[in-house]
Amino acid sequence: MDDSQQVTAAAEQAGRPQQSAALRWALMALVGLLAGFLSGLFGIGGGSIIVPALVWAGLSQRQAAATSLAAIVPASVSGLVSYAMSGRVDWLAAILMACGSIVGSQLGAWLLSRMSELFLRWAWAAFLACVVVSQFVFIPSRDSSIHMTWLTGLCLLAIGLLIGTLSGLLGVGGGAVAVPALSLLFDASDLIARGTSLLAMFPGAITGTIANAKRGLVHLTTGLVVGLLAALAAPLGSICANHLSARLGSILLALYLAAILLRCIWSALSITPGLAASLGGLHRR
Repeated sequence: MDDSQQVTAAAEQAGRPQQSAALRWALMALVGLLAGFLSGLFGIGGGSIIVPALVWAGLSQRQAAATSLAAIVPASVSGLVSYAMSGRVDWLAAILMACGSIVGSQLGAWLLSRMSELFLRWAWAAFLACVVVSQFVFIPSRDSSIHMTWLTGLCLLAIGLLIGTLSGLLGVGGGAVAVPALSLLFDASDLIARGTSLLAMFPGAITGTIANAKRGLVHLTTGLVVGLLAALAAPLGSICANHLSARLGSILLALYLAAILLRCIWSALSITPGLAASLGGLHRR
C-alpha cells in the first residue's frame, strides 16, 4: 500500500472526509514550500505547520508527528547551509545540543508510540502556547553571542535533551524551543540562535525518524516530498531573516504560531470527550 492509499485508509478509520489524491499532493507541496521558508526565516524545523496539515490530510496525530520529523531533516540542512555561510552558527553549542537531542529523540519516539491521540493533540497545543508567550515577552538581541563555560555546556546538553524529546513526541524540530532558549538563557543573537538551532535539530531528527520508521509510523514518500520542497524554500527564508529587525522577527514568529495554535486547540477539542458532540452540533448549525 502506497502513501496515498495509507492516508485515505487513515482518513476512513478516523471518520474524516477524504480529499482527492491530487488535492492532497498539492497541499503537501504548498506545505513543504511554506515550511521551508519559515524554517529559514525563524530557525524552526517547520513541524508547526507540517503536523496540522498532515492531520487535515487524514493522518493520525501520531503518524503526522512521525512523518513531519522525517520532513524536517532535509529542510533543516538547507536552512543551516544559508546561516553557516554568513557565519551565523555557534558550532560548539550546536554539537552539545545535538548530543542531548539524539538521546531525547529516542525517548520522544518511544513515548509517541504509547501516548493517546487526545494527549498528543493537547500536548501540541500547550507546547505552542508556551512558545507564543515567550516570543511576545522577550526582545532578542542582534549583536550578542554565546559565552561558553562548563556550566553553559551542561545547560546546552539539557536543552538538547528537551528538544530531542519534543521532536520525537510532537514531530517538531525543536527550533521553537531552541531559538528562544539560546537567546534568553545564553545571550545569543537572534540570527545565531536560529542558525545554531537548525544544526542542533538535524541529528535528533534523523535518529527519531529511524526509531519511528521501525515502529511503522512514518509515511516516507509524503515526508520526502514535503522535506525536499522545504529544502528548496529554506534559503529564501534565511535571506529574508537578515533583512528583518530582531523584534519584528520575534513578533512575526509569535503571530504565526498563534494562528497555528488556534487550529490545534480546535483539533484537540474536536476529539475531547464531552466536547466533541457539542462542537459537532455547533458545526451543523
